[in-house]
Amino acid sequence: MKILAVSDTVIDALYSPQVSARFSKIDLVISCGDLPYYYPEYLTSLLNASLYFIRGNHDLAAEHPFKPPPAPVGGVDLHLRSVNHSGLLLAGVEGSIRYKDGPFMYSQSEMWLHVFRLLPALFFNKLRYGRYLDVFVTHAPPFGIHDQADYAHQGIRAFRWLDEVFQPAYHLHGHIHLYGRDQRQVSGLGYTQVVNCYGYKEICLP
Repeated sequence: MKILAVSDTVIDALYSPQVSARFSKIDLVISCGDLPYYYPEYLTSLLNASLYFIRGNHDLAAEHPFKPPPAPVGGVDLHLRSVNHSGLLLAGVEGSIRYKDGPFMYSQSEMWLHVFRLLPALFFNKLRYGRYLDVFVTHAPPFGIHDQADYAHQGIRAFRWLDEVFQPAYHLHGHIHLYGRDQRQVSGLGYTQVVNCYGYKEICLP
């Protein structure tokens, strides 16, 4: 199974008709947030792939209290959900650390509550499928991995705990912009590969 994960910035080479030739046989497009919704919609349409997403801290929020927030058409929101896609177990948590007033930003304590809300689904996965999770999708990175010293780009402690305890094969995130070769895009945490999907990252699963 092949995943095209995108986050934070529109890549011109992908937002073109040539994307279907460049990325053949993509099964899933995963958006890690902070992207205009037309972009993952375009990718999933041209690649004929399923779309899963979570929202970043710069995503649009609904203005009306009873109106759901905007979302890419045809996409499945992974926030606080676990989904089985053709045998691949996915789950996600949206947003980043709260560094100002705005939507999709949370305190470390609130992020712990988000992760705890996922636990029943993860234990169900273990009972039914023999494993907790294959791919964990977030916008912010786990604490101490790919995060930065400034408060706005601090990693999430609850995400690191989930990775260490449940050991998904991959943790895909965005939020941390890559400006130079000295920044790591892939790091190991036990059996988990933590991948910064800023721009895009193609991932091949067995």
